[in-house]
Amino acid sequence: MQPHINLPAPYMPHAGLIAAFEACPLIAIMRGITPVDAADHGRALYEAGFRIVEVPLNSPNPFDSIAAIRQVLPADAIVGAGTVLHPSFVNDVKAAGGELIVMPHSDSEVVIAAKALGLACSPGVATPNEAFLALKNGADVLKMFPAEQLGANVVKAWRAVIAKEVPLVPVGGITPDNMGPFLSAGANGFGLGSALYKPGQSAAVTGSHARAYINGLRIARAGAQK
Repeated sequence: MQPHINLPAPYMPHAGLIAAFEACPLIAIMRGITPVDAADHGRALYEAGFRIVEVPLNSPNPFDSIAAIRQVLPADAIVGAGTVLHPSFVNDVKAAGGELIVMPHSDSEVVIAAKALGLACSPGVATPNEAFLALKNGADVLKMFPAEQLGANVVKAWRAVIAKEVPLVPVGGITPDNMGPFLSAGANGFGLGSALYKPGQSAAVTGSHARAYINGLRIARAGAQK
């Protein structure tokens, strides 16, 4: 049994994000989505079982896409922005209806800005120092990025020192077939990029990929419990 580990600050995660994450711990990264296509792809993801959708800000007109997805999905889904590189964007995300800020880095100013506006935040972390600083600043979920470089052994090492209440979410190179070792090491969910969605693909393809991930997660969970 893992001994009790005190967090560097009271851990009070965003309730909506945690509820969505518990329903489906797969985060759809829709890099390159356009506003005209966003709603259809959002629906396809939701129908497949996804409950968290992220539109990176280096996509075309990302705030319009966030608004479009938010408008068509039920309240139990969380819609947010990825690749948020500066705190000035946090207000724009909230104005578009976004509830989640995802970052490739762990800039304290972005995390603090997100939490000040009542948004959930998932900063990218690659070292224990970054992870604990992010938690100190109010992070809800730790995005372990890039997962290809960190690997399952790093997840296992981090899980030994990061409180079990804190979700560890590897991002980068995750496929429907390689989630098992990460789950066995202590990961809680995954961020999914180009293997789930590429610009220009149809909503039907996105839905098919999403269902493959849902099935892969089921198989990986069964294997991790053996």
